[in-house]
Amino acid sequence: MTQTLADMRRDYTRDGLSEASAPDEPFALFRQWFTEAVKTEQLPVEPNAMTLATVDAEGHPHCRVLLLKGLDERGFTFFSNYQSAKGEQLQANPHAAMTFFWPTLERQVRIEGRVERVSAEESDAYYQVRPLGSRLGAWASPQSRPIADRAELERLLAQTEQRFADQAPSCPPHWGGYRLLPERIEFWQGRSSRLHDRLNYQLHANAWRRERLAP
Repeated sequence: MTQTLADMRRDYTRDGLSEASAPDEPFALFRQWFTEAVKTEQLPVEPNAMTLATVDAEGHPHCRVLLLKGLDERGFTFFSNYQSAKGEQLQANPHAAMTFFWPTLERQVRIEGRVERVSAEESDAYYQVRPLGSRLGAWASPQSRPIADRAELERLLAQTEQRFADQAPSCPPHWGGYRLLPERIEFWQGRSSRLHDRLNYQLHANAWRRERLAP
């Protein structure tokens, strides 16, 4: 390595985050930051990419990168196979955390809360606008289960393509959406000398309280 890990650092100087510029509730600020991320971040960065953390029945944490596919006043929506590892973890412990990181803007958002399944109608509505390959893949892939090799996955896909050769695939009963209902949302703006700005929103009795956290 030409550079040691201890020497890898970047000073953040792009922007600041003050209470005067932050709204009383977090959704407006998230939408503002997300809109700016869409305009600013360049591929291969996907602005709606997030790290989702879950905990299994034994208390072991797990995390992976997913894509946010919905946002409204209720919460943050993503989709998956209900029988996958993450689906089993959310069944055992319906709480999760998600983190968005937008490096060009030097920003991070952390969200924590309870998770519930969206309605079958919401899952079907999103499923129907996915590319055909993704819709077929939701049927073909036994997500998180061991398979022999790539050839087995391709065989399962071929069988699925044959099954739906004369009809559009419907939304699988084992696939659909989850909505994270936020109880805490923290906005992090990188600042010089690691003295970052952190504004934390915490939900108390259906009302949001905002406070500044030390970096």
